[in-house]
Amino acid sequence: MAHRTRLPPRRRGPGALVTGGSRGLGLYLARHLVERGCNVTIAARDAAELERAAHQLYEETGATVHVAVCDVRDRAAVGEMMRVVHERDGLDIVVANAGVIQVAPLEAVGPEEFTDAMETMFHGALHTSLEALPYLRGSRGRLALIGSVGGLLGVPHLLPYSCAKAAVGALAEGLHAETAAAGVSVTAVHPGLMRTGSHRQAEFGGDTSAEFGWFSAAAGAPLLSMDADRAARRIVDAVIQRRARLVLTAPAKAAQLAHGIAPGLTTRLTGLTARLLPAAPGKGPLRQGHEAGLPRHRIARRLRAWGSARNDRVARHANQREPGPRTSS
Repeated sequence: MAHRTRLPPRRRGPGALVTGGSRGLGLYLARHLVERGCNVTIAARDAAELERAAHQLYEETGATVHVAVCDVRDRAAVGEMMRVVHERDGLDIVVANAGVIQVAPLEAVGPEEFTDAMETMFHGALHTSLEALPYLRGSRGRLALIGSVGGLLGVPHLLPYSCAKAAVGALAEGLHAETAAAGVSVTAVHPGLMRTGSHRQAEFGGDTSAEFGWFSAAAGAPLLSMDADRAARRIVDAVIQRRARLVLTAPAKAAQLAHGIAPGLTTRLTGLTARLLPAAPGKGPLRQGHEAGLPRHRIARRLRAWGSARNDRVARHANQREPGPRTSS
């Protein structure tokens, strides 16, 4: 399989760009692209975080990774970034990964949270795709859009995230159909829960400590979540092999299958799940995971400690050590 998961060398490149590449899944993807021989650029909004990620990748791989400070919600900025990367390395692979995770019941969010999720994840992916495609047509390149199992069915307490990721999934499928004749492949990636340490930068509303407790526990559970390094390797393999779609984790595949066969029943079951999640004490500002207080109940505190511990073990490798800006992955 090795010959199928490496790109042929080019005069400039192969060049790869990963948005949301300074930490979490994006950083793991950059690491695997470097290992496949790509000249990699990672993009995010926080310059210091990007420099730390580039230094970490250099220490691990010996490769120099370029950084680009860019807000993917700004199409003009994305266009300028694409031009610079293309002129320096060429553009053969582009991964739209930037995102934000908001965990809260519906009563604790408003239209602004939905707008923020759509602007960061859907419009960010849209801007990245539209600005990359002229270059990818020239290189017969590869584009990957990182969706989520949350975009394949509505997930309670993750509704803004689910709506944005559903739009990303539709965009990926439509782009795949419309660009195939030009030799460009578009891969829709739908991961389930992964151990990336993202619980520290995810945003929580309502009963923030309880929301953080269940989310961090689920994201760290070995049967529910996937090792992020293994997930990144499979994603890069799928992109290089020009696969149209990739769904990761057994629970995510099961949820997709159940929703496809019996969508009404699946929706009712998610409604039952919602009743088990924390009730909202009222609307207030969302807070990042590292700001969440301790749960009131002893069992909830133990659950949080257990889940957080598994995620905390990968935090350094995923560059999640310090509180970051609102974009995450």
